[in-house]
Amino acid sequence: MLLASLIFLITLLFVIWQPRGLQIGTTAIIGAVIALIAGVVTLSDVGIVFSIIWDATLAFIGIIILSMVLDEIGFFEWAALKMAKLSHANGHLMFVYSILLGALVSALFANDGAALILTPILLAKMHILRLNTKTILAFLLAGGFISDSASLPFVFSNLTNIVTANYFNIGFAQFFSHMILPFIVSVIASILILWLVLRRDIPRHVDVKLLKNPKDAIKNKALFQFSWFFIALLLAGYFLGDAYHIPISVFALGGAVVFLAIASLAKAVEPKHIIKNAPWQVVWFSLGLYVVVYGLKNAGLTNSITEILVYFNTQSQFVAVIGTGFLSAILSAFMNNMPTVMVMDIALTDIANEAMIYANIIGCNLGPKMTPFGSLATLLWLHTLEKKGVNISFWSYSKFGLIVTPPILFIVLLALL
Repeated sequence: MLLASLIFLITLLFVIWQPRGLQIGTTAIIGAVIALIAGVVTLSDVGIVFSIIWDATLAFIGIIILSMVLDEIGFFEWAALKMAKLSHANGHLMFVYSILLGALVSALFANDGAALILTPILLAKMHILRLNTKTILAFLLAGGFISDSASLPFVFSNLTNIVTANYFNIGFAQFFSHMILPFIVSVIASILILWLVLRRDIPRHVDVKLLKNPKDAIKNKALFQFSWFFIALLLAGYFLGDAYHIPISVFALGGAVVFLAIASLAKAVEPKHIIKNAPWQVVWFSLGLYVVVYGLKNAGLTNSITEILVYFNTQSQFVAVIGTGFLSAILSAFMNNMPTVMVMDIALTDIANEAMIYANIIGCNLGPKMTPFGSLATLLWLHTLEKKGVNISFWSYSKFGLIVTPPILFIVLLALL
């Protein structure tokens, strides 16, 4: 356990630190190789890990490629500008609309997509509106938070969702039927609590006349209009594929490739640019970090967690749901939600309580917001902001996260009861 824990902690430290530009995927793979050499995992364990995460990883790549193509044609910029114009210069209304936009993007294009695509657009619009630093930070913090807290309704909305749905053979429609209410509750609770915490930094009036017309952001009108139909068709495909037990990555990655080809034929995007800039490091990050964490499983971590979960399950359903959600949240905040969801899924295998499975997902999606390194989406979000000249310190972020996350998490978990 000591050796496996040491390898994990050092790997996670380098993932967060990224010394000399060492990318997260490369670090995770190095950690996995060290775990193999040290004997805490075996080659057969790598195969098991791959069987768990392959669908989630390929689906994620597909969703991001689709998001990148939509971004190239101005889809997300149009949405951001439309949101701003609909606020009618009311700063507080704009704050609420920006959170709603982030929630929709996170739900339909995954939490990492929201962090990668929407953050730079919103930041650029904040600068154009000549908002002060505190106001910009308030909007960014809210946007960063909702990217994870709203990644609940669909299997593809978060990597943790896909991994868990595959592990427990939860269908697309079944997942949606259980998580749509927590999603709605999460969005409403997030808006209320984020506004209460950040309201002093939100201006009453914003000069939206400084922004260009939303239509001017659209670079290919025909493809923009077609994209709405394509997204609806793709969403229907997920439900249809559910009936035939087709892996979600077939639609996510397959749909992305089809849309990329259409956009390429329309001369709207350059395929090489999209493929080259897709977040391939996430593939290596997922595989590498999961292998490292599997070493913790082999060392007995899941047995200890199982004992705690069994105790929760012997109590009331309230204790089982709230206890599971906060346990996965705390683990996610300190050891990242990617490895946490796998460890918790394994620990929940023999506990016949479906609500605890969904509580684990909610905890793994919201809990990471308590620390800057809790989720890949937050790491990507912070890295994106740093490249744009916005630096948020560890303590500033953690203070904010620890204030807003627990009450929202508790409220959302109640939606499962």
